[in-house]
Amino acid sequence: MQVQDTEGADGSPWNNSSGCDEDRRPAQKEGKKSNVLPLWGNERTMNLNPLILTNIQSSHYFKVNLYELKTYHEVIDEIYYKVSHLEPWEKGSRKTAGQTGMCGGRFMQVRGVGAGGIVSTAYCLLYKLFTLRLTRKQLNGLINHPDSPYIRALGFMYIRYTQPPADLFTWYSDYLEDEEELDVKAGGGQTMKMGDILKQFLTKLEWFSTLFPRIPVPIQKDLELRLAERFPQQQMNARNAKPPITLNSHGKYGGKDGRKDNGNLTSRNQQPRHIPDSEAQWGEAERTSHWRARSDEDRKDRNREGRDRERDRLRERDRERVRERDRERDRHGKRSNSRDRSRRQRECRSRSRDRSYRDRSRDRHRDRDRHRDRRGSPYDYATELARERERQRRERE
Repeated sequence: MQVQDTEGADGSPWNNSSGCDEDRRPAQKEGKKSNVLPLWGNERTMNLNPLILTNIQSSHYFKVNLYELKTYHEVIDEIYYKVSHLEPWEKGSRKTAGQTGMCGGRFMQVRGVGAGGIVSTAYCLLYKLFTLRLTRKQLNGLINHPDSPYIRALGFMYIRYTQPPADLFTWYSDYLEDEEELDVKAGGGQTMKMGDILKQFLTKLEWFSTLFPRIPVPIQKDLELRLAERFPQQQMNARNAKPPITLNSHGKYGGKDGRKDNGNLTSRNQQPRHIPDSEAQWGEAERTSHWRARSDEDRKDRNREGRDRERDRLRERDRERVRERDRERDRHGKRSNSRDRSRRQRECRSRSRDRSYRDRSRDRHRDRDRHRDRRGSPYDYATELARERERQRRERE
């Protein structure tokens, strides 16, 4: 097939082939595979970390800039011009040390960043490739692209996130000794060979501050066995030393505090130097011991004083509570005495009213009895007899 030197039909600077270099193309495998790539895992999230996926989908770069890119070649152009590292977050945007709460910390004060950070261009473009649903031919074009190692690296990351674990070694096997170098760290400072990156993709779950999809244990053991057969010397070195590249949860490498890249101390094989008597500072241990003893005594005294103050404070609080209860009891007693006096006065008035009522009632009964006695006396009978005789006389007349 003749390679075109002019621009492609879609206006991209890459030719309309898959953009692969003939020298880098692996040997043709026996049997023809389907051009449709299978997707392993979650077909909606690309098996990305939920925090990274949320920041990608809410970023202005993905929603506005990448939305305008509709073709595979336009996305390759964008990778060529915009990608400069392979971390999931931009430099300085995800500082987790010193955070308070979910969105604390002085680096979390950027509007729209939230609890994550500013997601990197590389991961936005990686997810954009996923939305295009690449074919096998397009993915081979990515991992064999001659113009930028970052185009190839994103192709290999696409394989790691979306392809079945059992197929990973088949995809990577022809590139495990690739010597092309690229800087994978945001801000620069960590150059790795493409083959070493792929070995880490196969053997490590961590990648800076995120995780790759988990590989089943039987497949992982098979991958390690294949790598041990192909690189026996590196496996021997790995048993005796730490891996050459160690990524922690914050994407930082070994190489600090006087350590080499392999994580061993620079003076690991050196014997400790004997200090002669002329250089020894006699009495230093005793002075240090006395100073520590004094410090311990002072600390104990301070603790004792603190405990005494706390005990006095608690005792004073208890005494105040007792005084408050006494005052409350006195107030209650005064109210009780006042209620008792009022009750006695009411009872006394009630008894006086009862006595007066009884006296008046007794007087009324006495007067009624007197009147009844007067009507039944002889004087009253004679008067009534005279009245009756007078009435009869008048009737006769």
